[in-house]
Amino acid sequence: MSRLQISALFCGAGLLLAFALAPIVFPGPFFRVAMGDLVPLLVIAAAFIVSARNAFDSRGHTRLFWGLMTAGMAMWLFNQGCWTWFEVVLRKPLPEPSPGAMAMVLFLHIVAIIAAVAIRPHQADEREGLLPSTLNVLILLVWWIVVYAFFVFPEKYIVADAAAYSLHRGLLYRVDEVILIAVSASAFFSSSGSWRKLYRNIFFATVLYTFSGEALNAAVVRGVYKTGGIYDVPFLAAVLGFLWVAVAGRQCLRDTQMMPSISRPSFPVAPRLAKLALLSLPLMGYWAFFLSHDQPYLRQVRFTVAMAGVGVLAFVVFLKQHLMDQRLLQLLKHSRRSFDNLQRLQGRVIQQAKLASLGELVALAAGELEFPLLAILSSSERMAASSNLSREQLSNAQKIGQQARRTRELVSDLLSFAQQTPGEKGPLELKPLLQRAVQMEGFKLQSKSISLTVESNDPLPRVLGNPNQLLQAFLQIIENAVDALQEIGGGRLQVSLWREADEVVVQFADSGPGLRDPERVFDPFYTTKPVGKGTGLGLSATYGVVQDHKGQITCYNRPEGGAAFEIRLPALKANFPLAEAARA
Repeated sequence: MSRLQISALFCGAGLLLAFALAPIVFPGPFFRVAMGDLVPLLVIAAAFIVSARNAFDSRGHTRLFWGLMTAGMAMWLFNQGCWTWFEVVLRKPLPEPSPGAMAMVLFLHIVAIIAAVAIRPHQADEREGLLPSTLNVLILLVWWIVVYAFFVFPEKYIVADAAAYSLHRGLLYRVDEVILIAVSASAFFSSSGSWRKLYRNIFFATVLYTFSGEALNAAVVRGVYKTGGIYDVPFLAAVLGFLWVAVAGRQCLRDTQMMPSISRPSFPVAPRLAKLALLSLPLMGYWAFFLSHDQPYLRQVRFTVAMAGVGVLAFVVFLKQHLMDQRLLQLLKHSRRSFDNLQRLQGRVIQQAKLASLGELVALAAGELEFPLLAILSSSERMAASSNLSREQLSNAQKIGQQARRTRELVSDLLSFAQQTPGEKGPLELKPLLQRAVQMEGFKLQSKSISLTVESNDPLPRVLGNPNQLLQAFLQIIENAVDALQEIGGGRLQVSLWREADEVVVQFADSGPGLRDPERVFDPFYTTKPVGKGTGLGLSATYGVVQDHKGQITCYNRPEGGAAFEIRLPALKANFPLAEAARA
């Protein structure tokens, strides 16, 4: 228990003692009445302020909990303010029976606290949002209003039966309190930590409030009740109990145990109460119309109230279902995006694992093949230079040398692929680098039917990269696109640059035949070129270069025809220091 709580506990005990002894010290009737009204009013106002502060400082279901507690305290404050206005300001006794608005507000302030406890924020999943809990609370509030209008209003405004009105009002109020006691007790046994203490405080405050109300009503019936008298002491103690709930809630908000934790299996209370509320109204209407012995007009009024409540609750349930369906669609879309991202991430991880393991294997195999190939190549060259061989033997020697040289080139490519190492990186602009790559490839073109262009309208930020590695990666993609265009006799390769969020995007879009299998393009040794023209390692090496630059590379077939490769590299911030970039 914190010092603030200890101080509040002693202040509350001192206030309660002073309240009990004040009529003895100052026996004047007006002082007693003023004290009996103003002190509870100030305590309830303090509970309202602290609860509102708790709601402001919390979030999610906890904010909804304290918001409902604040609403309950506000309605209680209104009722107590009406008592104070009549007895202190106007110096008149409160009309009996009390005005309908006061009775209704006093009844609903307990309903708001019931709804707060019923949502059980310690068990709520914040990822589901506040929508289900808010609509369940709305159903409970509407149901209680309908029940009050069903049992209490007719005797107040239809038949003007004061005895029946007071009886039904008092009975519903007692049912209100008993339900709050039961709900808070259930929440206490299903929670732990700070929430358990909070529900315990609500339980004891409600029990004290119920018994003080019974004692006060019994004193009124006997004609011995006086405002500010001994019967108001338990009532003030109950009010202080709810103030203690709000004060202890401040510590509860700061406690790490406010995180959702369930110590015992339990079931959600608010949705079940909402279902019972919806099912009970048709039964109430049936009882009013067919089983009640009241006057026909009164029966019709109660039946109308019940059916109106059914209509309102049906609309709320329909609204809840509609909003939940929308929420479900959003979750499904989010799940789909998450699944697609997971698949892409899994593909990247698998690709990197392939490249890493293949690099080790290739380096070992290429090193072992280098010396035997040199021996075969030198022997075949000596045989081809010998004049003692027949024509067939000379042809075979030349073929052996040709295949040995081709195998040696393949081994060289394998070693180049396996020995990729991160180069030194610095800030650079991509557009000049791409223009250089396009020019280098353009000089090799013999056909004038292939056009290579670079387009970039917006000023682009620089990226952190190695110019040689990125140039080789760009050349590899451009060469593959040119080979694809040559197969169909020509076409266009357009290289585009733009900025998207914090990335620089480079797109290579051609008008060629497209990709046969886009998902396998970056796999090692995958190639669609004729035998002897490609090893299938160029795009795998390009993939490794882009990954080393913290970027992403993807490929796909364009709807209008042709293939597209996209490279996304993180852009440097405008104020990124050059020295820091070099170190990075």
